[in-house]
Amino acid sequence: MDDTQKIQSIIDEAAKSPELAYSHFISLPLAIHPEFVDKVTKFQSTILGHDDRKDINTSMGDNSRASASEDAGNVNKPENDLAVAVELKVDIHNIPTVSYAPKATKSATLHDLRIDESIFLKPQRLHLTVLMLKLWNKQRILAATEVLQGICSEVNDVLDNRPLFVRLKGLDLMRGTKAKAKVLYAPIEEVGDEGRLTRACQIITDAYVKAGLVLEADAQQKLKLHATLMNTSSRQPRRKVKRFDNSFDATGIFKQFGSEEWGEYHIREAHLSQRSVYDDNGYYHCCASIPFPDNTKVLKSSTEPQQAELEVAPIAENA
Repeated sequence: MDDTQKIQSIIDEAAKSPELAYSHFISLPLAIHPEFVDKVTKFQSTILGHDDRKDINTSMGDNSRASASEDAGNVNKPENDLAVAVELKVDIHNIPTVSYAPKATKSATLHDLRIDESIFLKPQRLHLTVLMLKLWNKQRILAATEVLQGICSEVNDVLDNRPLFVRLKGLDLMRGTKAKAKVLYAPIEEVGDEGRLTRACQIITDAYVKAGLVLEADAQQKLKLHATLMNTSSRQPRRKVKRFDNSFDATGIFKQFGSEEWGEYHIREAHLSQRSVYDDNGYYHCCASIPFPDNTKVLKSSTEPQQAELEVAPIAENA
C-alpha cells in the first residue's frame, strides 16, 4: 500500500467516526411556504410567551394563577347593608411569621421545563431530510452535485411528472418521552398516499450509495421523513456538566399542539444543502438542486440547477 492509499484509508476510517460531523444533506425545503413558516413562528412564540394567545405555561396548569383569579373574584362582592364593627386587640410584638412561596414567573417556568429559544429550529430552515452526507473535500462535493443533477429526470419520472403534496399534522418524538424529550417533530404523510415520495427518496439514496458517498451505516437507515421543530442538540450554550439532563418537558406542548393541523404543502425541489452555512433567505446553503413537478411547469431543464459552491464550512448544528 503506497502513501496515497494509506492516507485514503485513514480518511475513510475517520469518516466512519461520530467525531467527523455530517457536512451536507439532501433536503426537501418547507421554509419556502409562508403559511407553514407563520404557523411554526406562532407555535414558537406561544411556547416562549411572546404571543398574545394562551401560552404553554397556562396550558401546563398554574395553580397559583387559578387561586389568584378566585381571590380576585371575591374582592368586589357587595357588602351587606348592615355593617358590624368588630374591635380587635392585637399584640403587634407577637405576630407569627408566615413564608409565602414566590410567585411563579414565566421565565422560571420555562427554565423548569428546560425550554429555551436555542432548541427551536429557525422557521426559515424548515425542511425534510432525505439523506445525511459527509463530504470533506471539494471533490466529494462536486461528485455529490453531479449525482443529484444526474437523477433529475429519473426522480420526476417516478413522481409521474405530477405535483407532490405532503400533509403535516400533530406532533411526535424521535427520542425520549414527553417529560424528557430530545427531538420533537411534525409527522408528514403524502397526500394521496401513492408512495411516490418514498420511491423518489429511494432513487436519491440509491444513487448516492452507488457513487460511494454514503456510509454503510447510513445506507441501512430506514427513511423517516419528518419536520423537526425542536432539537436539544442545538441547545446554546452547551452545558459542560457530565450529568446535565439535555432534554425538555414537552407534556404541555403536546397538550396544546398535539393535534395541530400544520397544513398541506407542495414539495417543489430537492437540495444538496450545506450545514451551518446559510443563503440570504436564511435557508441552508444550496450547493445544487433539482426541481420536482410543478403545477405550471411540469419539468424544468436539468441543466439549470445551481452550481456547487466548492467549499466546506465548519459544522456547528444538526440539520
